[in-house]
Amino acid sequence: MSESQIKNSQFTVLVVDDDDEIRYSLGRVLGNQGYQIDTAASGEEGIEKVKHGPSPDLIFMDIRMGGITGLETLQHMRSIDSNLQIILMTAFGTAQTAIEAMKFGAHDYVMKPFDPEKVISLASIAIDASRDLRTVSKPSKKVNNEDYKEGIVGKSAPIQEVFKIIGQVAASDATVLVTGESGTGKELIANCIFQHSLRSGGPFMAVNCAAIPENLIESELFGHEKGSFTGATSQRIGKFEQCDRGTIFLDEIGDMSLTTQTKILRVLQDGEIQRVGGSETIKVDVRVLAATNKDLETMVREKEFREDLYYRLNVFRIRVPSLRERSEDVPDIVDFMLQKLVKERKAKATRLSEEAMATLSRYSWPGNVRELGNVVYHSAVVAQGGVILVKDLPDTLLTGGVIQPVATQGSIGLVNPENVVIRDLDLPSPVDPVSTGPQSLADTFDFVYEEVKAREGKRILTFIEKQMIQRAIADTGGNQARAAEILGITRNTLRKRLDEYASDV
Repeated sequence: MSESQIKNSQFTVLVVDDDDEIRYSLGRVLGNQGYQIDTAASGEEGIEKVKHGPSPDLIFMDIRMGGITGLETLQHMRSIDSNLQIILMTAFGTAQTAIEAMKFGAHDYVMKPFDPEKVISLASIAIDASRDLRTVSKPSKKVNNEDYKEGIVGKSAPIQEVFKIIGQVAASDATVLVTGESGTGKELIANCIFQHSLRSGGPFMAVNCAAIPENLIESELFGHEKGSFTGATSQRIGKFEQCDRGTIFLDEIGDMSLTTQTKILRVLQDGEIQRVGGSETIKVDVRVLAATNKDLETMVREKEFREDLYYRLNVFRIRVPSLRERSEDVPDIVDFMLQKLVKERKAKATRLSEEAMATLSRYSWPGNVRELGNVVYHSAVVAQGGVILVKDLPDTLLTGGVIQPVATQGSIGLVNPENVVIRDLDLPSPVDPVSTGPQSLADTFDFVYEEVKAREGKRILTFIEKQMIQRAIADTGGNQARAAEILGITRNTLRKRLDEYASDV
C-alpha cells in the first residue's frame, strides 16, 4: 500500500444509494484510495448504521432514493451526529437541490455521473473537515424554513457555487453585497436569500436606488413628516419602517449619493432612522441586502463611495457570474423560460430546434439572462408553431458574438485568450468540401494561414488549436467528452489544453 492509502485506511466512508452499480463503482473508486467502505441501500438503512455505528468519517448519499429522500436522511443523520460530513449525489443540479443541501448541513454535493478524480478530491477535503470537527466541535444552527423562490436556473460550476453561498449565509442576519454585470439576476439572488432566511415570514422590499431622483430617495427610504418639503402634504412611512423585522434590498447602491450613504450607514450601525423633517429617532430591525454592477473598490478610492459603508455592506459578497461564464446553462434557462411563458399563456412554443439552440449557446449575451429572456419571449411570440426556429430569432443574434472560454475558479468557461476570433478575419465565403472540392477548402486554409501568420507571427499552431478547441466546446454546449471526440484527442488532453489556456488569460 502507498503512504496515502495507509493514511486513508483509518477512515470509513459510508455509501448510501439504492442503485447497486453506484454503490459498487463509488466504493471501488474510494476503496482504491485505501478508505474502509461500508454501504447502505436506503436512507433508512443508512440511519440505522449511523445510529448503531461508530459514525463514519464521511458519507456519500444519493438525494433521490426509494423510501425517505437523501435530504430527509441527512437531517435524521445530523440529528444523531451533527459533525457528520455528508456529500450528496444527484443527477438534478437545480437551485433547490444546491440550496437545500447546503442549508441542511451537507458538506458538498456531486453531480452524476461523477468524475472519479472529483470524488477523490472531495473525499480528501471532507475527511480533513471531519477530523477537524471531531477535534473542535461547533454546534450548527439549523434553518427550518424550506420555502424558496424559483427562477434561478443552472447546473454549471459558477452558478452552483452561488447556490452554495446562499445556503451558507441565508440563515444569518449579516449584510450581503451582490455584485455582477447588469442583467445577471442580482435581485433574484437577493430574493432567494430572503426566502431561505429566518426573516422569510416578514416583509421584503426592493428599492432601485438609480431609479429614484436624488431629492426623493431619502423620503422613499426613511419617510417624511407632513410639511417637511413642498408637496409633503401628509406623513409618509419609508421603506425601512415598512420592512421592520424583514429585509430590504438596495439595488444599484453605487448610484446613491454620499449624503444618503451616511444615513444608510447609521441604520447599519445603530438600527436607527429619522424621517425627513422629523426629530424623532425610530428604531428599526431590518436586514440589508445590496447590489451593484459598479466597481465599489474604485469608487471608494476616488471618494465616490464611503469606505466605512462599503465594509459594512461587504460582510459577505456573492458575485453572480455573467451568462457567458456559464453558457452551458443556456439550454436549461431557455427551457425554464419557455415553460413559464406557456404557463402564463404568453406563448405557445415549448421547444427550440437544435440549430436555434446552438445559435443561442454560441451568442456572447452582453445583456446576460435579462437579454436571453427578451430573446426567448420575442422568439416564442413570433414562432408559428410549437418550435422556435433560427428564423424566429432576432437578427442581431445571427450576426452577434461568439462565446469563448473564460477562466473561472479552477475551470475554463467560454474567451479567446488572444482576443481574436477567426470570424474577425476577412475569410472567403464558407465552402463545402464535398460540393466544391478539396482545392477550394485548401485555398481557405491557405488564406487563414497567411492571415494568422501576419497577426500572430510564429504562434500559428497555438492560435489555430485554441480556435478549434473553442469552436468544439461551443458546438457541443460545453460537453468536454464530445468535444474531445470531435477533435480526435483524449478528454485528459483537452482538459490539459483548457488549463493551459486559462493560465494565459
